[in-house]
Amino acid sequence: MERPLGQPWGLPAYPGGPGGASVSIGGVLSTAELRAHLLAARLAGPVATSREESLRRYRLFAARDPRVLLGLEPEHDWSFMELLGLMGEKCGVSIDPANVSGPDVIDPELTIAALDAFADRLREAARDRRPVLLGTGHPHRLLGFYAALASALSAAGCRVLTPAQGRCIDITTRFGVRTHRLAYVRGVAMVRAPGARPVASEPGAHSHSPLPVRVALGRAAESGGPLPGLVIGDHGWVCGAGQLGFEAIGPGDTDDPAVFVGEAEGRVSVAVPLDDGVRSGYYRPITRYVLNRACLSQ
Repeated sequence: MERPLGQPWGLPAYPGGPGGASVSIGGVLSTAELRAHLLAARLAGPVATSREESLRRYRLFAARDPRVLLGLEPEHDWSFMELLGLMGEKCGVSIDPANVSGPDVIDPELTIAALDAFADRLREAARDRRPVLLGTGHPHRLLGFYAALASALSAAGCRVLTPAQGRCIDITTRFGVRTHRLAYVRGVAMVRAPGARPVASEPGAHSHSPLPVRVALGRAAESGGPLPGLVIGDHGWVCGAGQLGFEAIGPGDTDDPAVFVGEAEGRVSVAVPLDDGVRSGYYRPITRYVLNRACLSQ
């Protein structure tokens, strides 16, 4: 989910934990501090993603609408109720179909467990010095998170891949087919909308499409490699790479059922349930937690 930039959230600059207790975001977080931060920043607990939007996406996924498949080709013919049950298991959303309004909910314990598994995959990639590919459809929110991972993995000896830099990609949007350009910022792939300035103030376009990762992986294969031993991303990046047989890990919101179906069917290695549209700074404590657990703190 993506919300307008500058939208007020009513949260302090340094979110407080339950009962008003402050959460340290300047250093490494304990599990308890991380849980408090997830709740205070609305990365988990009641999130800004609406129940209505989540249920709408589950129905579209059950109908195999390509807009919500994110490049995944499900093996199972998932019904709406099966998806609701899966999202309850993976994210903690209510499995009551009569619950149709209000904010959706993510269980912070599920988020923490998934972040631990995510960190384990990063540690393995660093240990083996695997080439990695990072990409996002949420550059305004998640660029800093992925860029920090790219920097840490590079420092550990992993090659951060940037195939198909500048390649044009025709992506279907709500305004019709638009040509975007594949770009890399701080080692992280994204697409830029037509006319966007190639500077830091225009980090990229919000996108669910799997086409960018297909183009990037196709170019890497055509050039003789190397191919990534791990793909890290969201939306079409994680699902599209997983569908092609690459190990893929990344976050998913309550209205991104494809990410969790991919995990359930074995094509996404780790799906982390969290709100993917909060202020970019609120992901920094998560970044520090993951890098510390992966033994990649710089």
